[in-house]
Amino acid sequence: MFETLFSAMITILPDYLFRRYVQGKRIGHEITLYSVWYELRFGIVTCLMLTITLITLIFYYHPTATSAVSTFRTIPILPEASGRVEEIFVPNELETEIKAGAPIFKLDSSRQEADVVTAKQQVEEIKGEIALAEGELAVASAQVDQAVASLKQAQDELDTRQELFERNANVVSERDLEKLQNTVDSRTGALEAAKANKDLAETKINVALPAKLSSAEAKLEEAEVELGKMTVYAGVDGMVTQFVLRPGEIVNPLMRPAGILIPHDSVQERIVAGFGQVEAQVIKRGMVAEAFCPAVPFTIIPLVVADVQSEIAAGQVSTGSQLVDATKASETSTVTAILEPLYEGGLDKLPPGASCEVNAYTSNHDRLLEDKDLTTAQYVFLHVVDTVGLVHAIILRSQAIQYPIRTLVLSGH
Repeated sequence: MFETLFSAMITILPDYLFRRYVQGKRIGHEITLYSVWYELRFGIVTCLMLTITLITLIFYYHPTATSAVSTFRTIPILPEASGRVEEIFVPNELETEIKAGAPIFKLDSSRQEADVVTAKQQVEEIKGEIALAEGELAVASAQVDQAVASLKQAQDELDTRQELFERNANVVSERDLEKLQNTVDSRTGALEAAKANKDLAETKINVALPAKLSSAEAKLEEAEVELGKMTVYAGVDGMVTQFVLRPGEIVNPLMRPAGILIPHDSVQERIVAGFGQVEAQVIKRGMVAEAFCPAVPFTIIPLVVADVQSEIAAGQVSTGSQLVDATKASETSTVTAILEPLYEGGLDKLPPGASCEVNAYTSNHDRLLEDKDLTTAQYVFLHVVDTVGLVHAIILRSQAIQYPIRTLVLSGH
């Protein structure tokens, strides 16, 4: 409507003034309802063409996104294992403030507690085996000392008899020497056996039993970790919302979440908007934009385009059991852009998740100042593009003023 009125002011109106004051034609006489087209045909055709041109320029170079939302991140509250709820630590409220590390709910942990007791008992058993092995080592050490003394005694006796035999063969017989030599050999073997028994005891104490103890302690830690998983804690500071879980319910990490946690840092100062594909070449990072959000009536929020996604979601291909059919891609898929407030605190009053309507504005100001190679036609065209953005800004403000009235008064609800 605004574009039509503007076009009529510079096309139909001058045409009528020419017909009226130059050609002397009057409304109701020469210019009647039936002769309007013939008399004002040049102005009407020019008005229609100019109106279409203006609408195209405005909506192409200053695109609108009707699907825009103030996004925020949520974290599902899930246990790492399935189980029945035993205790709830969060009050039954719509929203509850919670700190990182605070417990949220606890599952039935009877089996995990039994596993912890069993693992502790195994650790104590192995410690008892270590104490027993240390006693065996003491016995083996004593046996080694005893075998050393017995061997020394037999060796001394053999040496004495050998010396007597060498002095006088009639005093000691060869048979006695052989007996003593056998005794020495026997006690040498007993000493080696005692040493081997001592080494075995040391190996048990230093290698085998410590390894078993470490394994048992690892199993104990594993059992304690599994027991700890039965209590679900908040990983970050945030807000637990719509938490309706109660004792006795079954929670499954794949199918049955317990609730939603909204982190404090997830309420990001940004708006995600979807612009039409025809404007994909126009939307650029750094463009100035404005948003009107019903949650903040009678308010226009200045924004800036922070980032533009280069891909369009409709064309994504993922591994599946069906072949890709290009006809299933939606033609209405949009170009996603991220917008941030132009001024600090610009989105403070906007509730997370609020829907908005966004206008982005093309600006050629820098190009007009710096580009010396512009032709006159280009210079005028760029000026026109920047100027018609005012129309879109007026339209957005008109919608912001009309929306509360149209919704609350004229909707009939």
